[in-house]
Amino acid sequence: MAAATAYTAALLGAAAAAAPAPAPRAALLQRRACACALQPLRLHDAPRLSLLRVRAASDDTSTSASSDELVADLKAKWDGIEDKPTFLLYSGGAVVALWLTTIVVGAINSVPLLPKILELVGLGYTGWFVYRYLLFKESRKELAGDIETLKKKIAGTE
Repeated sequence: MAAATAYTAALLGAAAAAAPAPAPRAALLQRRACACALQPLRLHDAPRLSLLRVRAASDDTSTSASSDELVADLKAKWDGIEDKPTFLLYSGGAVVALWLTTIVVGAINSVPLLPKILELVGLGYTGWFVYRYLLFKESRKELAGDIETLKKKIAGTE
């Protein structure tokens, strides 16, 4: 214990001297004789990876300028919306849908074995997708073409 304290003091220097003294050995959990027993966890026994002290500082005032730009941009976009009630209705509907989705996912997650089965389904689909679209050069070109077609459909240029 004294060696660990000396090691910590050597690593931390003056900071270790200001730190409170470690708890006496009797206050820590007693070690058991079997090999499977848990050892008491003491923070000062943990090895230090770096002695470098880093302090964050900023002389840049761009955050306030960027927040002003953000607010101005949001005001301009809000003024550009022609049908504000419809926008608010769709936004509220999206929030309610997200809330309901989290409830459904939580309910599914509480069913025993179902999350693991769904995880296996997801892994199987991922494997199929990699084999079908990413493994070979021709299929990658096909996927890129499908994505471009979808972009054109969404943008309405097709």
